[in-house]
Amino acid sequence: MRRIFKNPNSEIVIQRLVYKNGDNKKLSSILLKEQKSFCAYTEEYIGCNDAVDIEHFNPNLKYLETDSYQNWFMVKHKPNNLKRTTWIEPILYPTDENFETRLIYSDGYFLHNPEDIEAKNLIDILNLNDEIFVKNRKRFIQRRKERIAEKEVSALDYFTEKIENEIESLKYLRAIQEEFKIDIWNMIPKLK
Repeated sequence: MRRIFKNPNSEIVIQRLVYKNGDNKKLSSILLKEQKSFCAYTEEYIGCNDAVDIEHFNPNLKYLETDSYQNWFMVKHKPNNLKRTTWIEPILYPTDENFETRLIYSDGYFLHNPEDIEAKNLIDILNLNDEIFVKNRKRFIQRRKERIAEKEVSALDYFTEKIENEIESLKYLRAIQEEFKIDIWNMIPKLK
């Protein structure tokens, strides 16, 4: 999982959009655009056939005046349903400026410093180190390493081509960033 950047000049903020019971298409469209069509939790590409949700990171804020843009993320429906229902605090927010130094990626796992309870709680609530998730991350990275070696290209060239030709096959952006030492997020174009 990577840090999610929230734009202080987002159309959501400018237009003072709020989450409401009912139609939130405009809100979800802007969030998806800002996230470049990637799920905030799984970092998988969100395609036109994927069921998605506006996720209230802290579910206790839903429908309250204190719920806001900082608490909303686009996520795939199934991972959202797998999120633990019991809220835990203190917790590391996906927007924290030190997110990637506190939620440490290592060989498919997400780790934390022993004293960092907020990062531990984030890992727990999102079940980031579920055996299946870790196995899938590791296999994805291994397959990319094999393809790069087969093609005899740099990781940068390989992922540039993937972004241009089949962006929907990309996932695990943080793992790509750490394993291949490339800034994959900034390689992905902004959506129009």
